Amino acid sequence: MAKAKKSKSEDVQAPAEAAGTPNPAARRPRLHKLSVSNFRCIGSKPVEIELDDIVVLVGPNNAGKSSILRAYELVMRDGSGGAQLSADDFPNGAPDPSNPPTIELETVVYDKTAPGEQWVRTDALTGEMYVREKWTWSAPGDPRRVGWDVAAQGWHADQKPWGFANVANANRPTPHSIGPFKKPEEQAAEVVKLLSKAITDRTKDLRKKKTGAAGDQPPTDYDKLLTSMKELRRSIATDAKTAVVDVEQDLGRMIADVFPGYVVAFDARPDEDVEESLALYKPAPVLRMGLGGGFLSTLDAQGSGACRTMLWATLRLLAERSPSKDDAASERPNVLLMDEPELCLHPDAIREARRVLYDLPQTQNWQVMITTHSPVFIDLSRNNTSIVRVERGTTGAVEGTTIYRPTRAHLDDDDKAELKLLNMCDPYVAEFFFGGRTIVVEGDTEYTAFNHVISRDPEKYKGLHIVRARGKACVVSLAKILNQFDKGYAILHDSDTQFVVAKKTKKRRANSAWTENGKILAATADGRAKGRVRLLASVPNFERAFFEEEAKEEKPYTALLRMRADEAAFGRIVALLDALRDSSAPVPTGAVEWKTIEDLSALVEGCEPSDKAEPVNA
Repeated sequence: MAKAKKSKSEDVQAPAEAAGTPNPAARRPRLHKLSVSNFRCIGSKPVEIELDDIVVLVGPNNAGKSSILRAYELVMRDGSGGAQLSADDFPNGAPDPSNPPTIELETVVYDKTAPGEQWVRTDALTGEMYVREKWTWSAPGDPRRVGWDVAAQGWHADQKPWGFANVANANRPTPHSIGPFKKPEEQAAEVVKLLSKAITDRTKDLRKKKTGAAGDQPPTDYDKLLTSMKELRRSIATDAKTAVVDVEQDLGRMIADVFPGYVVAFDARPDEDVEESLALYKPAPVLRMGLGGGFLSTLDAQGSGACRTMLWATLRLLAERSPSKDDAASERPNVLLMDEPELCLHPDAIREARRVLYDLPQTQNWQVMITTHSPVFIDLSRNNTSIVRVERGTTGAVEGTTIYRPTRAHLDDDDKAELKLLNMCDPYVAEFFFGGRTIVVEGDTEYTAFNHVISRDPEKYKGLHIVRARGKACVVSLAKILNQFDKGYAILHDSDTQFVVAKKTKKRRANSAWTENGKILAATADGRAKGRVRLLASVPNFERAFFEEEAKEEKPYTALLRMRADEAAFGRIVALLDALRDSSAPVPTGAVEWKTIEDLSALVEGCEPSDKAEPVNA
């Protein structure tokens, strides 16, 4: 059988690089950070992706999102000849020695001995351990891989973590890549691959359950097969011992000419990774589907929607397996790289697909990185998500920044509950992640009025996103999320009054909505100080401020009719929207740009109800 061509990155390693024996009980490594520069449309400014359980890449078409997914695939194929770049992968189609394509990967490890202690950095605050590697391409072809030497605080010129690329790859999550326009047979192969993994995992579980149920039970057929493979490996290793010693001595003499005192040791490791080398099905199984009792055709003969649905069913099966922590620790982790999961799916299927993707990492053995043009795939109520907006800068090169991580937004339990309800009511609320200027409004009336203005002059308001919070409390939650953006935003909310008249007692009491004003003020404090946030309030509410009366019912529709019939009212709403879009524009009468609770309190004093007033709130 022909040998695989050795990559240039597979140069002979110095014996000093050899890693220690890994601890089989330690958790397997997982991805932490990916950095890409000078690759395809990505320029010299690195695009850094912090890898959470779920990473969602958003941005316009042809912005470079797929290139980021491709980058991890490349480094995982290093050593097998699959990491080669063509001239088209270089910026402008030509190699630049001063700016070579570069991919850096930082991996979380749980055992120092596996990669070698010289490569492991321990975070002083979290205690987590990281290994950092870099791949560079000086010309079309294979890359050069180097490791960050923690002691020397620099990239090592010769040695690498884990040694050879194929050994290093075995210590990183397995990539499962699913592109949007892959051939049907390629999609079918990926589904079969995932399904085979699920069957193998179930087989392992059954084996453990049988063994654990009664310790004196005879070994299963699966146990016997593994034992036989181990014995066969040991036998071969023993028979080959003389030949191994001869090779070790010859290599040792050659190495010692360059590195005096060095020796070479060949460790066959016959007992390691036996299960990974065992394939339950050879050749690969064929998956068929169709109506029960009818003709079943292969998956690659089905429509794109059926292929994608089968994929989600397989991923759901994997997600619902839920192994124990001990089981998950011993298995090699996986990372799903998927382009536009919403393609070819019915709206109901899209929502189910989102749930499956977010549940998959709960098995502790999966990370997910997707690109999408659908805000439905962003779940603001989840804790395990990073949203990265990828877009081209003024030079045409791609710029990417992690713009949202729940831990940095400091969302409390009330925020999460509000966002969960908002996601259910409006699955497109996350549209603001995709770019443009965002204006957060409190209710449906403002949302309807502003969208009517935009429909009259769409070119003027291009790129403007009106986000309705559907309640004052959720305005605070959305502000915490938007604070992570580099770009500004605006908020319009009702000032409300400090008191309302209760319907039952007809007595004045404190208004709970007034308390939210202070929370909104605190959430926007830093952004307002930096000039990135404009905060306006309608006094005391939008309808009374801009239509001079408050409708009893169907407020959005009533406002729309008023704007169509009254050009003056329409002009006031235009002026308000312009003030929210442009922080330098004047604020129209009816709204106020406020900075303290005391200022707002003085403005609403004339609107406070008396005990005899008609109740406006329960």
